Amino acid sequence: MKNSEKPTENKEVKNNSAKNFVQPASDAATDLKELFIDSLKDIYWAENALTTALPKMADNTTSPELATAILEHLEVTKNQIKRLEDIFDLLGEKAEGKKCEAMAGLLKEGDSILLETTPGAVRDAGIIAASQKIEHYEIATYGTLVAFAKTLGENDAAKLLTQTLAEEKEADCILNDTALNKINTVAAE
Repeated sequence: MKNSEKPTENKEVKNNSAKNFVQPASDAATDLKELFIDSLKDIYWAENALTTALPKMADNTTSPELATAILEHLEVTKNQIKRLEDIFDLLGEKAEGKKCEAMAGLLKEGDSILLETTPGAVRDAGIIAASQKIEHYEIATYGTLVAFAKTLGENDAAKLLTQTLAEEKEADCILNDTALNKINTVAAE
């Protein structure tokens, strides 16, 4: 490649990335601490939304084992909300939620599964699938929040978030075991 070609290529790269540049909102986070707090508000909203969604999922399953797992996780979720409130206190922030569009979308998808399946093992399998998508989102979120907290030196917050992360991973394992050991097999028959 000739040296004269390099500036043109660099210019094209700059032009392409400028086309995709998003102007931030006027209240956009300007440092990691603000992003951390904003992310806490998102997951706080998400966890509170789950306190309504989980009973609905449990009511629509025909598997007593799955209903029990969902309702047990509801109690865990309530404790996680309290833990998030403790984290807000540690940070000197008011515990408030900010609508989490990702969770809102996952919950909407869960509702559509209920509408698109008849009661029985197939619906139960769909409930597990929707629940695991939620758990995976929560695992990703709490993993990120732990990393942010550690980076910011918020060690007490990091410990609380790590506890929640472990609970979300455990819930995912329980759902996976329930699916593989019974529900998916029955749904496939």
